[in-house]
Formats: sequence, C-alpha cells, structure tokens
Amino acid sequence: MTAETPTRRTVLTTGVAVAGAAAGAVALAACGTDSGSAGSSGGSAPTAAAGTTVAALNDIPVGQAKSVTVSGQPAIVARPTETTAACFSAICTHQGCTVNPEGGKLNCPCHGSVFNALTGAVEKGPAQTALPSIPVKVDGSNVVTA
Repeated sequence: MTAETPTRRTVLTTGVAVAGAAAGAVALAACGTDSGSAGSSGGSAPTAAAGTTVAALNDIPVGQAKSVTVSGQPAIVARPTETTAACFSAICTHQGCTVNPEGGKLNCPCHGSVFNALTGAVEKGPAQTALPSIPVKVDGSNVVTA
C-alpha cells in the first residue's frame, strides 16, 4: 500500500476547517472574564478607618463627583447637595475597569456602562449592579469615612 497524495481540494478544505477552529477558540477566549489587574465584576468597596479624609467638600461641585482613593483603591466621591456627600468604589461591576466621572455620570471606558455619579446606580449596561457604596459623612469642610 502506498499513501495517496492529497488533492488540492482536500488541502484547502482541511486548512479552512483548522483556521476556523483556531479563530473560534480565539473568539471564545476573548469572551472570558479578565483575571488580570483590572479586577473582577461584583467587587466590594474598599474600607478605611472611620474619620479618614476622602476629599475637601469644596473640591466637589454640587451635583458632580470626582475621583479619589480610599485605602489605596480607586473611588468616587460625589456631592448630591451643598451639605451632603456620597462615595462609591470606582471599579465597574461589569468587568472591573475603573470608571471616570463626567459631570453627574460615571463612565466605564471599557464597555460603555454608565452609572449615576450621585447614587452609584446603573443607568446604562452592560453592568447590571450598582457600584458598591463606601460610607462617608461631611465633617466640617471635609468628606470623611464613616
């Protein structure tokens, strides 16, 4: 018995099938969750000792928010009214990217989720869970952890 020489059609169809399988594997891998430095969805809010200063109240315009860090973790501090503040983890609950404040919104640059800067609630997906809250209060002219 001798081995048959493959036909041009056999080589082409086999090559297409192998390339298609490889492309499918790459596409599936891209859909997986990111286990790298960006974190994972549904994370928890950073914690800090009560009374830790987060920001000066006057640095936050009423109705807006700004980026801060709490215990070395990215966070958002907002000023809903002249005398109140709110704080949230800045880690998107979809895939763990850091959200950016823009006026009264928090935008995720990775997949387009939008959160309300004053409440942390999801306004536009793909995220489905609000940003975890960090307890804060106004103490004189500062926003501090509660």
